[in-house]
Amino acid sequence: MKILFTLMTCLMVWGTSFAQKLHTITGKIVDEKTVAVPFAVAQLLNASDTSKVKMVAADIDGIFKIDQVKDGTYMLSISVIGFKTKKTERFVLNSDWQIPTIKLESATRQLNEVSVTGKKPFIEHQIDKTVLNVENSIVSTGSTALELLEKAPGVQVDKQNERILLNNKSGVMVMIDGKNNFLSGSDLAVYLSNLTSSQIATIEIISNPSSKYDAAGTAGIINIKLKKNKAFGTNGSISSTYRNAIRANLPRNIYGSDLNFNINNRNKKWNFYSNANASKNNNFSNLFLERTTNSDGLQSAFNQNFQKIYTGSRLAAKLGADYYVSEKTTIGVMVDGSTSTRKLDNFSQTFINEIRAGVISNNSLQLSSDANTPNKNYSANFNIKHDFKKEGASLNFDADYSGFNYTGLENFNTDFYNESGIVYNQTFIKNDSKTDINIFASKIDFTWPLSKTAKLETGLKTSFVKTNNDFLSSAFLNNEWQNIAGQSNHFIYKENVNAAYANLSKDLGKWQIQAGLRAEYTDATGVLVTNNTEADQKYLSLFPTVFVNQKISENSNLRYTYGRRIDRPNYQQLNPFNFYMDPYTIQQGNPYLKPQFTNNFEVSYSYKSGLSFSLGYSKVKDLILDSKTAQNDSTRIVTVGQGNIGSGEYYSAGLYFPLAVAKWWNFQNNFNLFYNKFNDNNLEGAPFELSKLSYNFNITSSITLPADWTIETNFWLNSPRVRGLETTTIYQYALNTGVQKSFLNKSLKLKLNIDDIFATNYWKGTLNYQNVNLRAQNYYINRRVSFNISYSFGNQNVKSARSRNTATEDMKNRAGG
Repeated sequence: MKILFTLMTCLMVWGTSFAQKLHTITGKIVDEKTVAVPFAVAQLLNASDTSKVKMVAADIDGIFKIDQVKDGTYMLSISVIGFKTKKTERFVLNSDWQIPTIKLESATRQLNEVSVTGKKPFIEHQIDKTVLNVENSIVSTGSTALELLEKAPGVQVDKQNERILLNNKSGVMVMIDGKNNFLSGSDLAVYLSNLTSSQIATIEIISNPSSKYDAAGTAGIINIKLKKNKAFGTNGSISSTYRNAIRANLPRNIYGSDLNFNINNRNKKWNFYSNANASKNNNFSNLFLERTTNSDGLQSAFNQNFQKIYTGSRLAAKLGADYYVSEKTTIGVMVDGSTSTRKLDNFSQTFINEIRAGVISNNSLQLSSDANTPNKNYSANFNIKHDFKKEGASLNFDADYSGFNYTGLENFNTDFYNESGIVYNQTFIKNDSKTDINIFASKIDFTWPLSKTAKLETGLKTSFVKTNNDFLSSAFLNNEWQNIAGQSNHFIYKENVNAAYANLSKDLGKWQIQAGLRAEYTDATGVLVTNNTEADQKYLSLFPTVFVNQKISENSNLRYTYGRRIDRPNYQQLNPFNFYMDPYTIQQGNPYLKPQFTNNFEVSYSYKSGLSFSLGYSKVKDLILDSKTAQNDSTRIVTVGQGNIGSGEYYSAGLYFPLAVAKWWNFQNNFNLFYNKFNDNNLEGAPFELSKLSYNFNITSSITLPADWTIETNFWLNSPRVRGLETTTIYQYALNTGVQKSFLNKSLKLKLNIDDIFATNYWKGTLNYQNVNLRAQNYYINRRVSFNISYSFGNQNVKSARSRNTATEDMKNRAGG
């Protein structure tokens, strides 16, 4: 009876709660001239502790509606970029309420301040950056970080050469939570391919950073911010994704999956947080190459087909704690690490058509190779942040250590066939490699308001890097493995960069100005232990930045920016190895690569934090490109390597505007136009000049349906373009779509997404210079269907946990090859 009575009591209480009438709050938001303010964010807060209850965005007419609200005492907070945040007085809600019109006051803001609140569209333009709001996006479901960047305006992912371009420029610094990830080239591509959308909150694209940022990254910065739990109490989330490729005649194991778990606990003195992720990502590509040679009366035509299967898995974890010594001082520690494996199985066929004295012969070779490349990454951070009594004044200190360990074993087995299809030669080659990277860095940042309208920021930083690369290439000859002279090597690289910066910003009413200067002294040494040769580089560089914002009216602004930046060669590019790819292709490093320097100029116009238009110009000196690509016609071997060319010039124009078709249907539209020009008076012994006009656009549609259904569609297109010696000859584009359904008051979400519906995202291009005549096509798998389920638990309606940047910022993007 006691159990029955308890059960009946619980049912009655539950039933009473369920039957409680829910109410609706509606209102309108206007500016000082009673003009409607579209897309403002209205937050309903508990009056007792100001915790967030619900949050909605106003429509194009400034009207908002908050429904399904229980009886209680609340207050409203209204915010939008360009206006001061406004909070209403407390009110008691016990019925539907039409709130009086809310009038916002325009705000003059510092150039480097950003107000980001509320539910955002997938692509959002802010005064100093473009933001991809991944966390709540449907079209991002099941995607990797690399695939997400393909959907970002102004970003192109060159999978052919495993690099990322921003506004058609290479030299992008990729950061994770405000710190570089130490990787570049293929290693960066692998990392971003294993980083899934379930781990990412936002992606920030900063084309012209201030002097506070490290000067590395001539094209700008892409900062990937991972999800962070919220504070006070315990909360967390768990999500799982499965995706599979959709294409005929594929290997069976081309799928991906990941499991992600976050948990956070915070009280008045402590904040503990952790994240764990396990992922698997498999892929497939099909590469076709054609090239010709002509030497000593022998004409040869090479036709090659490479089929590559990638299988990889990754385990990652992060653990951190913040201790709030007082209201003004916080001490934090954070450690994270990951281990991953990547296996590559490659099968290629090369058909060689030869003509000598009118006689035609056909030979061929078949190569099968496999590669295992396990690696480990780990880092630790110690941070102290102190806020002074003076409002806006702060001191921040970071000390960091990061370590990376890469090992690789690659086997190449090649059979050579004569015209009759009989094997006349066989070769067996293996490459053993080991790379250790250790990075120590520390920085201190100081911010001090000089007055209500002026602020000074200054800081110091030092970093020490040591890379140890041991590469052994062997051939199986006379029944034993023998070292291949000239290809094995041991390379050690050391680098110390010391930096200081200062930023001064001033509000002059209709004008806001920020000027900064960063000085960096680099001391680098590369030692090739194999033959005891050494290359030293010592140089001091200055990096000024200027930002001017002109307030034309209450709704429109003009912004003028200038910045100088640097791209230092990454650690593997400086390694003078000869890396065997196949019997006729060798990749070679260059210890004499110089850094490239860029001057960036941009003028942009914005209206109501919505429509924006920009014009940009950049000039790069000593541009780092694959300019060392050369063909030896007598041996018919192509050597691929990077070098400096005289200069590169980049002109750009960009247009962004949102479009509300209806209250439930919105578009985000981005259009970009580029003109690139590359030249060198003496490149590999001859003048070189190449230029081309190109464009891209990116359109995202979001439809909100009743019963918590949402549909998103994204379409992007890149026109043919040039990059140094290389020309892309086709249009690359993709249509992606997804649908989401929410349950349990939006705590449980199910998402279904299809990427590259028409399988149109592949690459085709040419490289023609002097005696090199190369055509290539690369088909990689982008059409995939993904299913994601996520569940959030605990208190999700409180202010976010502390976020910080660590000290290792200028060299982390350069550790890979």
